[in-house]
Amino acid sequence: MWTVTILTLFPAIYPGQLELSVVGKALNKEWSLEVYNIRDYAENRHSNVDDKTYGGGAGMVIRPDVLGNAIDQCFITNNKPIYYLSPRGKLFDQQIAREMVQMTSGINIICGRYEGVDERIFKEYNVEEISMGDFVVSSGDVVLPSLIDCCVRMLPGVLKEEALSSESFGLSCGYSCLLEHPHYTRPYEWRTHKVPDVLVSGHHKRIEEWRLQEAQLKTKDLRPDLWKRYTDKKHS
Repeated sequence: MWTVTILTLFPAIYPGQLELSVVGKALNKEWSLEVYNIRDYAENRHSNVDDKTYGGGAGMVIRPDVLGNAIDQCFITNNKPIYYLSPRGKLFDQQIAREMVQMTSGINIICGRYEGVDERIFKEYNVEEISMGDFVVSSGDVVLPSLIDCCVRMLPGVLKEEALSSESFGLSCGYSCLLEHPHYTRPYEWRTHKVPDVLVSGHHKRIEEWRLQEAQLKTKDLRPDLWKRYTDKKHS
C-alpha cells in the first residue's frame, strides 16, 4: 500500500481534510497515513526541539539531534525517499506527483516549523526539498495536504482513468501541458447564458475537438508559460 509517513510538530492536524471526499474514501484501502510527533524524540528534560540560530538572527531552528533521532526511528527503516517542504525547494508539479506515486511503498515527509531545520539534516539523510509555491506559510503542515491529495488521486483504484486523462496537466498526451477545458451542467440556460451547442449535439468527435480547443485557449490566455511548453512539445 502507498504510505505517507510524516514527521511533524502538530500530529493532531492529520488526517484532517484528507479523510474527506474521494481521497478519504481511499484512505486505508489504496493508501495509508503514518504520523509521528518530532517532539517525542527529544532527549532533553523539557522535550525542546528547537534552539537559537548560530550567527544570530530572528527565529528558532529545529535541532539536528532531535530530528535525526526521529528520522532514524521512523524513516530509515522503511527505505523510502525523504522530502522536506520548503520555499527553496524544487517546485512541486504534476510530474513530480507522478514520480512520487511510482514509488510503490510511498514517501517520507518532514514538516518544518520556525526558521526551518538544521542544514546538516539535508546532507546526512539526502533529503530532497520540495516547494509548493513561491510563498511562505507557518509550517509544511499547511500545504502538505495538497501534495498528498494530488498524489492519491492518481493511485490505481481511486479515480477512473478517464477522469484523469483530460483534466489540467492530464495523463492524456494532448492535455499534459494544458489547463482543463470549461464544464457545463443543467440548466441548459441560466441568466441568459446557454450551454455551447456542441456539448448537446451528441457528436463525440466534435465535443472532444471543442474541449481540446478550449483547453488551448484557456492555457494561452491564463498561463503563457504552460502554453510555451505545450507548443514547444508539439513542435519537438
